[in-house]
Amino acid sequence: MPLMQINAGPDGLTLHHARHSFLPLLRRCLRRPGPIVIMLHGYKFAPGHPVSCPHNHILSLDPDRAGWKVKSWPRALGFGAGQRDEGVAIAFGWPARGTIWQACHEADRAAAQLADLLEILAQLAPGRPVHLLAHSLGARVVLRALPITCRASLGRIILLNGAEFGETARAALESPAGATAEFINVTTRENDLFDFLLERLITPPKAGDSCLAQSLPACANTLTLQLDHPETIAALERAGFSLGTGSFRICHWSAYLRPGVFDLYQALLRQPDLTKLERLRTALPSIPEPRWSRMMSLPRLPLRDRRPHASATLTVDAPSHPVASTL
Repeated sequence: MPLMQINAGPDGLTLHHARHSFLPLLRRCLRRPGPIVIMLHGYKFAPGHPVSCPHNHILSLDPDRAGWKVKSWPRALGFGAGQRDEGVAIAFGWPARGTIWQACHEADRAAAQLADLLEILAQLAPGRPVHLLAHSLGARVVLRALPITCRASLGRIILLNGAEFGETARAALESPAGATAEFINVTTRENDLFDFLLERLITPPKAGDSCLAQSLPACANTLTLQLDHPETIAALERAGFSLGTGSFRICHWSAYLRPGVFDLYQALLRQPDLTKLERLRTALPSIPEPRWSRMMSLPRLPLRDRRPHASATLTVDAPSHPVASTL
């Protein structure tokens, strides 16, 4: 089984739609070679919800509903293809509905259970790195879990338009678990309005703090990647990742809905040796565009790119991907 569905519940970690312990299934799944990837959704999802259950939506191999925001994360990351070494995907569900204040409170509770899961993985698969991919308030869950886990062996943490503050990220980076991980902070100017609203509604851990798009600490193991920056798009195009040229003025979900972006995330998680952070820093723009620059810009029509696109389809058996020589 390439995908496990685990939820943070009132009585601890549970297997989705099952009464028995998730540990026997987790042990069997961990026999599969390949990456371990934990995926976390953001606001408005909740396990078991009739419309917004993440396990029937973005965290499903085969979502049971249609819609412009429906995208199978695990399948886009290369899981479910039947490859022996595709690894294990863990869909981590948590109750993120209600008001934004209720959801933040639940995120803090879910963080403690994510920390428990990381500890369990460290015991069952010692030394095997665990990667995390989280959107929106899922970033809050991840960053608040790291300071309370001691034994986790983490690889890369990709945060998509993370709804959290810089000071929380600093505490995560200074923790034993965070100090050895690599953080890739994916931002967009399309998300500026959502960052602004969070900063006005939620009390930051430190006065004057701002959201991750503006305040992730610059360290050797951190990288902020503005996905809708024209220079970023051009650099990734040269490396074989075609993300297109169109953009929204306002969109909270473009960090995972933009065409071609999961080819990049798959490379980051499955081929970390070929996508080293120092190479990315050299190839990508060092300064993001100013906040509000997307909303204040003149309307732009998507341009047709007449150049042939290099394939960005990646597998763990393809170490010669163009990214190796370009980034």
